[in-house]
Amino acid sequence: QVQPVQSGGGSVQPGGSLRLSCTSPGFSGDHCRLDWYRQAPGKAREWVAGITRKGDTYYVGSVKGRFTISEDKPSGSVYLQMSDLTFEDTATYSCEIAVPVVAGDCQKFKIHWGQDTQVTVTS
Repeated sequence: QVQPVQSGGGSVQPGGSLRLSCTSPGFSGDHCRLDWYRQAPGKAREWVAGITRKGDTYYVGSVKGRFTISEDKPSGSVYLQMSDLTFEDTATYSCEIAVPVVAGDCQKFKIHWGQDTQVTVTS
């Protein structure tokens, strides 16, 4: 059973950095996709960054050059390194792991969510 557990949120001043972690004990690392989402107060949920099965990474424009998504397959973990944080990055962040129903076959997959982690950028 894949049960992502997040850690690493908190409060930081503008320009600061935080690293979010999403770890799933027992997860083999075989995924179709890994993503981070966020939701700011009063706003719709927003996709932030993703890693494809091949390892290609993608970012929403507002975080390009500041955020880095990465994974560690042996531990089944995905990370979001956030740098040069701004007030607009304040949000709850959550990881999403798309796991193939049949190992190695991404035609069908199941989504597993981590719990929300609060990131607050404040002076």
